[in-house]
Amino acid sequence: MNPLLGTLNPYPFERLRELTRGITPNPALRPISLGIGEPKHPAPKLVEEALCGSLSGLASYPPTIGELSLRQAVAGWVKRRYDLDLDPATEVLPVNGSREALFSLAQTVLDPAERDAVVVCPNPFYQIYEGAALLGGARPVFANSDPARNFANDWRQIDEATWAKTRLVYACSPGNPTGAVMPLDEWKLLFELSDRHGFVIASDECYSEIYFRDEAPLGGLQAAKLLGRDFTNLVMLSSLSKRSNVPGMRSGFVAGDAKILKAFLLYRTYHGSAMSQTIQKASIAAWNDEAHVVANRAEYRAKFAAVTPLLAEVLDVRLPDAGFYLWAGVPGGDDVDFSLKLLAQYNVAVLPGSLLARQAHGANPGAGRIRMALVAEQAECREAAERIVAFTRAYAAAL
Repeated sequence: MNPLLGTLNPYPFERLRELTRGITPNPALRPISLGIGEPKHPAPKLVEEALCGSLSGLASYPPTIGELSLRQAVAGWVKRRYDLDLDPATEVLPVNGSREALFSLAQTVLDPAERDAVVVCPNPFYQIYEGAALLGGARPVFANSDPARNFANDWRQIDEATWAKTRLVYACSPGNPTGAVMPLDEWKLLFELSDRHGFVIASDECYSEIYFRDEAPLGGLQAAKLLGRDFTNLVMLSSLSKRSNVPGMRSGFVAGDAKILKAFLLYRTYHGSAMSQTIQKASIAAWNDEAHVVANRAEYRAKFAAVTPLLAEVLDVRLPDAGFYLWAGVPGGDDVDFSLKLLAQYNVAVLPGSLLARQAHGANPGAGRIRMALVAEQAECREAAERIVAFTRAYAAAL
């Protein structure tokens, strides 16, 4: 067996299941889960129709590089969204969802013979980053988020000796779980470090289309263009899961540095990760339509507008830049205790923030906070918020 499998940490939901094993939630209240970030809005009809109308594609092996028509649809969306001109032949590669690609990209970039390689991750973070680093034989190093700077990751916490060993950086913007969007000056810093040390930057942008302000979130490739750079050592990853409410399709793309994508395509050819032609046709329909995305974003905006002020009465929480999570500080600072008692007394599940982060630089930046995924319909999210308010008032009074 691969000995590196033993280095993997339990997934946050596995740890939460262990913590809640002996808890019986209040049976007088129906269960409401705000714990898992799985979109619950209906899938667009146009995607369902394209999927059903393309079933003949199941009879063919798909090319790993994907159909040119899909790569052109992705490049067209990137042009409309970011005003970037990508070459569909060399700078776009379809993938089976961003999660799969975030993991396998590391296996392409990392040299398994290099035993002191580093992968830098945000903290708190999406655990795939850590797992990809560990199974690639690298050491994950974490840049903590800073609440005083809108939860921006403090890349300056990483010293020069560590940057010199860094081969890959995962940048998540908008962030999971904080919802923070990286501003241009942070991208400038990362680009300068990449130029100096030669590492690859993987920009995870799967929450980019759910935002609450007039200006859409800045993307990594877009930041490069604004700074007068090319895409050397830079790729972005995006997905239809959140944008189009189709997580079960497992459809996304990687775009950017053609040299990296050429190597990634070679890896994927052997990895057997080609996208079904049926899924490709449905993906083309999704990338070519923006009306359903605007409607989806409006639903999230209405939901967050209804729920955030309620929770702000009792928790340290505010509207995020983007994404569908609220990242809230809890009274007393014990996120695990708060979450377990909330589940037991009010049958609402949230995710303790400390399970989403690692101890680094003398702190766990998720400690004392909870992540709430507002993915259900507005009425259910509002009911959950009302229960959380009632619980929190009693909880805080008992401290």
